[in-house]
Amino acid sequence: MARRNSNTNDSRRYYEWLDHAETDLRSARILDSVGADPRTVVYHCHQTVEKALKSFILFKQKRHLDGHNITFLTRQAARADRRFEKFVERSPLFNRYYIETRYPTDLPFEIEPAELREATALAEEVYAAVAREIAGELKEDIEEDGEKN
Repeated sequence: MARRNSNTNDSRRYYEWLDHAETDLRSARILDSVGADPRTVVYHCHQTVEKALKSFILFKQKRHLDGHNITFLTRQAARADRRFEKFVERSPLFNRYYIETRYPTDLPFEIEPAELREATALAEEVYAAVAREIAGELKEDIEEDGEKN
């Protein structure tokens, strides 16, 4: 859902969201490299994807979306650019990580090594896709501005 009465400056803050996504991705990489608890690693992967998608949506649609549902955010990104459709099917993987990785659960919650690899790979892919799209479009805008002058 879109934030109501959103600050009009939000649309100019997409780069801050992308910077925070990059920080979470670096954190996930470091934690994974030292054998940290997989729940902590996938939490940072979830945060990477959430913030990268919010950055992309801000950049493309000039609106900030509240919420943490990665499938919803991925669908919104795909509406703005069909190339993000490839992530929709894989996105539910992250939805179970938002709460279960942060709080004790009633049932044991374990993350298998293959699941950890999938979460890490998907976080890397989504972040890279967003960074490429934003960088590419900014470059095009700069080139167009240069041709006009």
